[in-house]
Amino acid sequence: MSQSRSTSRPTCARCTRPVSHCLCAHISEIANRTQVLVLQHPDESKHPLNTARLAVLGLTRSQLWVGEHFAQLEEKLATVEAAFLLFPADEHSVIQPLEATNKEVSSLLIVPDGTWRNVRKIIQLNPVLKTLPHLSLPLGEPSQYRVRKARETAAVSTVEAITRALTVLEPEHDFSPLIAPFTVMVEQQIQAMGAEVYARNYRK
Repeated sequence: MSQSRSTSRPTCARCTRPVSHCLCAHISEIANRTQVLVLQHPDESKHPLNTARLAVLGLTRSQLWVGEHFAQLEEKLATVEAAFLLFPADEHSVIQPLEATNKEVSSLLIVPDGTWRNVRKIIQLNPVLKTLPHLSLPLGEPSQYRVRKARETAAVSTVEAITRALTVLEPEHDFSPLIAPFTVMVEQQIQAMGAEVYARNYRK
């Protein structure tokens, strides 16, 4: 575990959590065949509880790009045979069923990360994303992200969304270990705020 020092608590340079709450011991490396590219809005990258980094650290074929406009995106798309956008489709989008992909085809799963408003801005500033088939997650178990509030009742964290999508795209692999550091992080946060504060602000 490497460390970087700031003006406050020292943080782990890998998972970016405080050293006292480092999650690296809980991160597994899973060999995914579907490449994962997370396009993270700068605001989300500053959030101490963002989960996209945990997902990227847990997958052997994954990248995290931070920004709003990505000039290199079309070049990246040219390197694969199929690409999909993991985001709820609107009436103008091509809806692709979420199902197992062909093992012989190189594919890329693009995952915008941020608030709904910021994600929509990323899609607006990168028009090529609108041309991609959209993959939308079916309704499933409620999110375990118990320390962040979301307007949409069906919303899940980025690491949960990636895990659920890959589980369908690659049914031959077990992606459940991706959730392990996320689960620990949530429990750490609940302990840090105390049961009373958690119950008052987050428990339904």
